[in-house]
Amino acid sequence: MAEDTLESIDILELMKLLPHRYPFLMLDRIVDVDGDNSATGIKNVTYNEPQFQGHFPGQPVMPGVLIVEAMAQVAGAISLRAAGSDKPSLVYFLTIDDAKFRKPVVPGDRLEIKVRKIKKRGNIVRFACEAFVDGAMVAEAEIQAMLAPAGAA
Repeated sequence: MAEDTLESIDILELMKLLPHRYPFLMLDRIVDVDGDNSATGIKNVTYNEPQFQGHFPGQPVMPGVLIVEAMAQVAGAISLRAAGSDKPSLVYFLTIDDAKFRKPVVPGDRLEIKVRKIKKRGNIVRFACEAFVDGAMVAEAEIQAMLAPAGAA
């Protein structure tokens, strides 16, 4: 029996897949990529990121909405990569369901975002997402998105 090898996506490939750039690219790399079925995104949270100037001075906490955005970027990157170059080139958020934030994420943390495809129908895809720091779950949500060609809305 041949063993499946999981792939990874480095920052240079991420920038080819996603339109996001600093300060809105929320990922450093993606590991354990299994096609568009599942993957783990890595975000090294650092104090010099702009959100920490105002959220919150003296007690910096990564905003939950940015954790959810990181989840969406992992799901979007693996979906676009699996679709190939002649397919959709953008991913649009449709829904965020059952989002829960369990512990604060702070500078110095290594955020691991695990996404797993639940369902795909046509160009609509749904993922279960969980975020961890040091093995402890810090957030979870289900997201749904639409794959579309650039310029479509």
